[in-house]
Amino acid sequence: MAKIKTKYKCHSCGYISASYLGRCPNCGAWNQFEKETETVQAHSAKGSPSRLIKKTGINEPVKIEAVKAEKEERIQTSMGELNRVLGGGIVPGSLVLIGGDPGIGKSTLMLQIMSELSQKFKVLYVSGEESANQIKLRADRLGLAANDMLLYPETDMEDIRQQIDTIKPDFVVIDSIQTMNEPSLDSMTGSASQVREVTSELMKIAKMDAITVFVIGHVTKEGAIAGPKILEHMVDTVLYFEGDEHHAYRILHSVKNRFGAANEIGMFEMVNKGLQEVTNPSAIFLDERLPNSTGSAIVVSLEGTRPILAEIQALVTPTAFGYAKRTTAGIDFNRAGLLLAVLEKRGNLMLQNQDVYLTATGGIRLNEPAVDLAVVMAIASSYKNQEILPTDCFVGEVGLTGEVRRVNQIDARIKEAAKTGFKRIFIPKHNMRSSLQNMGIEVIPVSSIPQALKLVLA
Repeated sequence: MAKIKTKYKCHSCGYISASYLGRCPNCGAWNQFEKETETVQAHSAKGSPSRLIKKTGINEPVKIEAVKAEKEERIQTSMGELNRVLGGGIVPGSLVLIGGDPGIGKSTLMLQIMSELSQKFKVLYVSGEESANQIKLRADRLGLAANDMLLYPETDMEDIRQQIDTIKPDFVVIDSIQTMNEPSLDSMTGSASQVREVTSELMKIAKMDAITVFVIGHVTKEGAIAGPKILEHMVDTVLYFEGDEHHAYRILHSVKNRFGAANEIGMFEMVNKGLQEVTNPSAIFLDERLPNSTGSAIVVSLEGTRPILAEIQALVTPTAFGYAKRTTAGIDFNRAGLLLAVLEKRGNLMLQNQDVYLTATGGIRLNEPAVDLAVVMAIASSYKNQEILPTDCFVGEVGLTGEVRRVNQIDARIKEAAKTGFKRIFIPKHNMRSSLQNMGIEVIPVSSIPQALKLVLA
């Protein structure tokens, strides 16, 4: 006999309770529990072999040295930036999750990529938000009408599974995961249980049938992908499509990748004909610098395996209130507060009565510690009203005692700075080697904040 099982699950952390709770005892969130009911069927002790066993031929534990690892060739797209973020191309049979703000260009990117792949592979585009007519109009606008991509406007996972079994496509796009409905569950479409079960089914399809599945996900107002956190753990790759609505540039950022480096980024520009890749992001971030301006410093940041030159701007003005104001954009707020304290204590700059505004231009987010030295120099330049030479750039992490600490992959950073045309680069003293002096740029080692201030703003 089938039994009806009822439980309450926290939408934020996945905590399960037998009864409704106003506040989650695990994560402390309020009003996040939702009711879930499922039908539990009695299973026999011995079932038939799963499709995964049939596919791999392994039905018992084996030694890892006895497993034959077959390396599959990645599928290259015409967009080198997408190939870079995915770790060198699309891995057949992988499950990729793409999240981003509404209107950022997720569906446009998928439509362009799948239209290209449909010339060589069988592609099924499942849309739960748009009709086939709407997708066709967008494809015409982007100049993608001549392709063999199959459109299927549907939200029922049972029907979608049947179509996948019938068509046997090489690629499947789900747009979006929050609109898909698993009919065996009583919970509402888009709920945590629905998203979890639909993702689980898509994962089985990807792994057992060797079908590459791209899943588009909505994001919450906090910027995280809507649904339970387990959604990101289940998929192979998690990509965030980011960008400012007031800028045409978009950044595709990988936060998880089982087949390549995480934190890799790819840059695109939104134009009338869709998304175009940007092969030289450093030029984009630096092309609007004003000459003879104070409060500006260039940092060589490392995003995944790609070094990028970005401009950090600082504005330091006397405060008109009792407490000094600090504002950041693209730079971690707490890290900025720490660096201001170091500057005041170790650099002898009176900043407690100064409002400080910090930004990383171009809409990029700089989170690695290697940007600390550039942030400190930009603040000091604005405070002293002294210009930093436009041919100088900086790399280094700053400690609480004012020391400049070593960073990784210093060779790649110096090469990027030299290639872009900079004359001097300030690096941590412990990163200095004799071989770095022959890279077409003057390399200056610094060991502390006072020494860097003396060399640059003396």
